[in-house]
Amino acid sequence: MERIQAVIKDTDTPSWIESVPLNFGETAAGMLKADEWCTMSTIYLPIALISLWGDNNQHAHSDASYFQEDAYLEQLKCWVSSLTHLHPGINHRVNGHMAFHIYEFLRLFGPVRSWWCFPFERLIGHLQCLPHNHKHGQIEATMFTLWIRAARLRMWLKRPDCPPALRECRKVFDKAFG
Repeated sequence: MERIQAVIKDTDTPSWIESVPLNFGETAAGMLKADEWCTMSTIYLPIALISLWGDNNQHAHSDASYFQEDAYLEQLKCWVSSLTHLHPGINHRVNGHMAFHIYEFLRLFGPVRSWWCFPFERLIGHLQCLPHNHKHGQIEATMFTLWIRAARLRMWLKRPDCPPALRECRKVFDKAFG
């Protein structure tokens, strides 16, 4: 706590950023407001934690071992199975499914801090572009229909009897959608 208070005291921030109480963590400081928590978590805490961890801490290294990746997967499986056991009638959310993809991303791209939210942000971007008519509960059917349409279009574009005008469209389509 002393290190965090020292960072708050010693860090110069732009005038438009609200500061937090210098005695953060003490009863006299009171409760932080939402914007103060934002400042705390984006400015002061990272500085304090980095200076406390230093270079010799295992969390500062850029490589994760296969053991750590496998441990993540095992813990996730345990968590999901315990959710099913503890809450038998509840439908699972997409969060659990997406968490399993993190294991794949760890294997492909290394530690999370090297790629942060890129895969999920990209997926969210794709999902936001899908037409859904604001009808909740129908997005899955819409996504499947669009996927089938795209697959059929790809199949048509690869046919030998595809008209030349459509072949030109294939180049654009392949460039846009791979």
